[in-house]
Amino acid sequence: MADVLIVGSGPAGMMLAGELAVAGIDVEIMERRPTGALAESRAGGFHCRTIEILDQRGIADRFLAAGKTVQTARFGSTVLDISDFPTRHPYGLGLWQSQIQPILEDWINQLGVPVHHGREVIGFDQGDTGVTVETAGGGNHRTAYLVGADGGRSLVRKAAGIDFPGWEATRSNLIAEVEVSEEPPAGTLLDAAGVHGFSLLDDGRTYRVITTEQQLGSREAPGVGDLADSLTAAYGTDFGVHSPTSISRFTDATRQAATYRKGRVLLVGDAAHVHYPAGGQGIGLGMQDAVNLGWKLAQVLKGSSPDSLLETYHAERHPVGLRALKHSMAQTALQRHDARSAALAETVSELMHMDQPRQHLAALIHGLDIAYDLGEGHPLLGRRMPDLDLDTPNGPTRVFALLHDAKPVLLKLAGSNRLEIAPWADRVQQVEARFNGPLKLPLLGEVAAPAAVLVRPDGYVAWVGEGSDQGLADALTRWFGSGTPART
Repeated sequence: MADVLIVGSGPAGMMLAGELAVAGIDVEIMERRPTGALAESRAGGFHCRTIEILDQRGIADRFLAAGKTVQTARFGSTVLDISDFPTRHPYGLGLWQSQIQPILEDWINQLGVPVHHGREVIGFDQGDTGVTVETAGGGNHRTAYLVGADGGRSLVRKAAGIDFPGWEATRSNLIAEVEVSEEPPAGTLLDAAGVHGFSLLDDGRTYRVITTEQQLGSREAPGVGDLADSLTAAYGTDFGVHSPTSISRFTDATRQAATYRKGRVLLVGDAAHVHYPAGGQGIGLGMQDAVNLGWKLAQVLKGSSPDSLLETYHAERHPVGLRALKHSMAQTALQRHDARSAALAETVSELMHMDQPRQHLAALIHGLDIAYDLGEGHPLLGRRMPDLDLDTPNGPTRVFALLHDAKPVLLKLAGSNRLEIAPWADRVQQVEARFNGPLKLPLLGEVAAPAAVLVRPDGYVAWVGEGSDQGLADALTRWFGSGTPART
């Protein structure tokens, strides 16, 4: 069996599979659904930071060609423009999840990752050396690590005994893809219950409908009657909705796993956190979890780093997830249109037209404000390395191109002293380069260019050199293991 078994073939699970495969790890996915095709469109795209992580693996163009770049970030009713942010991708991408998943699956297929559809995991037993996984219909499978990417009702999380605390649902929405007998109005409607709206899909016949129910819905699967009742309450008519392709219910229940790791079991994506989709951070948050975890798990499996490296996954991603969850709850408050909520929304809209509030919230939504706590030092430390255009002895390149193979990079810029990394030469690329122009970071603006930086495979800066190699060996050891002693 594979070194890593991932349960669930959503975007987070497939992104993790791709990260592990690029790093040379044997990984497989088990998915209870019989096929990879989605009956419904589901979520609607990526924000900037997610496009960046796809770019650093050399696959962003596949998604950009299939979708539409737009200003996707919203707070309340205000679109937050990031076209002035210092990134190669100062926009979001409009692309349905039903289109995203085939592109991801094609990528991991090219990398040789098997996806076993129709294989339902029903339990597991973990020990000191691995995990024995049980599937429906009989049969046990042995793996070194098990990853739950199996959604908000994650069996993996529950079977591992990981608590899922948070906030109970206060309202529910129906989302459906249906045909109509009467043409619905364009745009969205806000009322005291919440948000309602129709969008015409590419076939020119089917509408994607979202409506907020007047009362919190039950746990039972909704039908056309539930959809018609909610639309009639909001619009005075149900527009003759019929022939549904899909109808589902979601709520504003907001929960986060107490830990993202328990022994040899780890969680990514919705298995680790669920929230109302206001803000559109769900898919990107899970894929960024995967990119943070993938290289760490690969190094532990290869024996170059101790198992304790996996503790940094929770330490780094849990605070990011919690912040996104609280942001989604704030967004939810602005989607009601009673008199008090409308007054709040009007005040917030005024603030969003001011540069500093706009930049602050846009950076949060797009994931551009993330700074892992790696200690004091240069502003780059713990933040994502900008995708600089570089001149190297081998010709022009850019930072993200150096990360395509998911290997760490020690980037020596003009004026840096000799940096000795011989014990880590088998796992860290060393590149000498120059770049022209200022170095700018989201929110912080222009910062002093360092003499050298150590960039992790996920694109975040683990060490900054400012004229010496002080602290470099410690950073290399912390993130990439103790190194190979020199032969005598």
